[in-house]
Amino acid sequence: MRRAPVALTIVVAVAAIVAVVPLDAVSTDLTDRFAAPSPAHLLGTDHLGRDVLARLVGGARVSVGLTLVAVAGCAVLGTAAGLLSGYAGGAVAGVVQRLVDVLVAVPTIIVGLVVAAVRDPGTATLLIAVLVTGWSPFARLAHHLTVRERGREYVEGAVALGAGPIRIAVRHVLPNALRPLVAHACLRFANVLLSIAGLSFLGLGVQPPTPEWGVMLAEGRQFMFSAPQLVLLPAAAVVIAATIVTVLGRGLERRWSGT
Repeated sequence: MRRAPVALTIVVAVAAIVAVVPLDAVSTDLTDRFAAPSPAHLLGTDHLGRDVLARLVGGARVSVGLTLVAVAGCAVLGTAAGLLSGYAGGAVAGVVQRLVDVLVAVPTIIVGLVVAAVRDPGTATLLIAVLVTGWSPFARLAHHLTVRERGREYVEGAVALGAGPIRIAVRHVLPNALRPLVAHACLRFANVLLSIAGLSFLGLGVQPPTPEWGVMLAEGRQFMFSAPQLVLLPAAAVVIAATIVTVLGRGLERRWSGT
């Protein structure tokens, strides 16, 4: 029960630090390549003389920022589809749920390859690939919650008062399904973050020299044995960020479910 507030405090504190710390993550200095940690460069420099700490912080802004945008987009699309299928039922529910079943089984990396074949790699390609597959878990959950809420007395009362389907879904059903959806969004954060880092690692997403954790992993892998910190630090950043937000999601899920 206490994990959620602790994780939330950590998330807010780290986000505030990352947002306000002014660091230069792109300037190169070939005379200072692979420098050891020092007061000037607390985590040393990379193969182009760029400050590793600055790139980690810059990578947090890009990686976490894109993840939040992608999760929000997936949540909006999936929730809308789930509300529609759950409240309409019948053929509409059948079509939406079959589409969800298909998309759940499709890896985001495969979609990224297809999108990249149609358009140039970049941030837009990254977000499209994540959105195409990422909305489906939200749709499945929203459908389940809508079906559960649809039979409640307050919905029957709203129908008796003449409220239309859209009004009932948005004004009555959605607020009661919001908490599980928010907890689910936190749990999906790790999956989306890994997808974004993976696509950028493969060169399908964020492009160098923009600091992003997947890009940093791709650039550092050739120096894995001579300068392992160039791989280990961004990898650790991905794991830590994913773990903190997942713990937050689990905590919210337990708190709101009353267990």
